[in-house]
Amino acid sequence: MRNDADPSAEPDEPEAAEAFGEQLAKAAERSGLGGLARDESLSAKDLLGALGGVRGLVEAILPGLVFLVTYTITRELVISLIASVGLAIVFTAIRLVMRSQPAQAIAGLLGAGVSAVLALWTGDARDNYVLGFFTNIAYAVAIVVSIAVRWPLVGLIVGFLMGEGTAWRENRRKLRIMQVATFVWLGLFVSRLAVQVPLYLVDNVEALGAMRLLMGVPLYALVLIATWLLVRVAYPSQTRSR
Repeated sequence: MRNDADPSAEPDEPEAAEAFGEQLAKAAERSGLGGLARDESLSAKDLLGALGGVRGLVEAILPGLVFLVTYTITRELVISLIASVGLAIVFTAIRLVMRSQPAQAIAGLLGAGVSAVLALWTGDARDNYVLGFFTNIAYAVAIVVSIAVRWPLVGLIVGFLMGEGTAWRENRRKLRIMQVATFVWLGLFVSRLAVQVPLYLVDNVEALGAMRLLMGVPLYALVLIATWLLVRVAYPSQTRSR
């Protein structure tokens, strides 16, 4: 008999939610988040791995940094975009040549390419950051929906990573913790929009670029740490599924 059982929980979990959660968990496992979620202690090495390793961090940060620095110095949009996208192309080519999991580099290249096209189309440097707004909005909406229907996305991922599937929903305590953890991720995306959209509207490209970098990997790392702490509360070592 489960402790803290939720009498309102449905006895049969929707197959679609289970399949979706399993796919999310597999993606998290490939990215290194699975190992981080199950670790008893959080080391710098574990966190670095979940962030993509040193190479992943360089690939995530450097193109944006190059664009910001180049544009700040030259005020030339085309040159800045060439430098940024060119660097993303180099990273992707290296991954492909070394056959070293190019998915992250390819995703970065696609994002940089689409953003560059938007900026070139409008001739406005700040439009290099527009795609990020829509991405954050999409994530925020998905999270809000998942919380509203009591299928918090973090719970879907963690449940399968912990070998529990969707059984965590029948435990009120775990459900609350997974909702809180999902709210933490919502805060990540909403805070980015709250800070960066006003900078876009006042056409402060330099501040916008700087905040995009600061609220990228560093803030993501803090959210990972907060999520790890909440998972430890929900899954103490003595009760964790194996």
